[in-house]
Amino acid sequence: MALVGKTAIVTGGDTGIGAAIVRALAAEGASVVIDYVGDAAPAQAIVRELTLKGNQVGSFSANVADATEVARLVAYAVDTFGALHILINNAGIEARYPFVETPDEVWQREIAVNLTGPFLCSRTSAKQMIAQGQGGRIINISSIHEDVAAPTNAPYCAAKGGVRMLMRTVAVELAQYGITVNNVAPGAVDTPMDAATKADRRLDDELLSEIPLHRWGKPEEVAGLVVWLCSDASSYVTGSTIVIDGGMMRQAGAL
Repeated sequence: MALVGKTAIVTGGDTGIGAAIVRALAAEGASVVIDYVGDAAPAQAIVRELTLKGNQVGSFSANVADATEVARLVAYAVDTFGALHILINNAGIEARYPFVETPDEVWQREIAVNLTGPFLCSRTSAKQMIAQGQGGRIINISSIHEDVAAPTNAPYCAAKGGVRMLMRTVAVELAQYGITVNNVAPGAVDTPMDAATKADRRLDDELLSEIPLHRWGKPEEVAGLVVWLCSDASSYVTGSTIVIDGGMMRQAGAL
């Protein structure tokens, strides 16, 4: 129970990697706020599931690209659980188009959620952590595509590249307050976001051929790494991207 007494916000915590992170943090004793947008049912189901196990979990609907809603999200966490120690910037979206056919609104929406969202959530959370004077953890769920090109995915890659430099810069600024900032960069992970690729036998085979471990990652594996970064065991790690991709970056070309 490495995180007893800690409170965490997980954006996009109602599905996929986010939901696995929520469960893993709660299992280590953290109080967790699940941020979501849209349908409340998945988040509420996780709250019921974990509450029955004795965990302290709440849910809150907030658009991470809206500064006012982000402020309300952080205030909810502090009002409900007394403080904020951990922020997991996990919310993300993806839409594939050939570059020259990418609609303006797709670019704007992906940059808003995938880059502006981590900026706003990190800024608001850092202010709270600084005021508390107890340090903290900020972890962005990035992607190997902060480094690896992905044709037909220019807005996503641009946002993830931006998150890399946001993390590196903010880590230097916040170190004086005992706040560490890191990225976790998954490769191919079996989540709803990648369901279409996995369902297409040709694409699935092509993808697996570029992963040395020759399998999809599990959301729980990403969550385990996140828990470590939230714990005291990682207290000397900041400003880093930790890749969890089955060796994909060491073998893959542009995907």
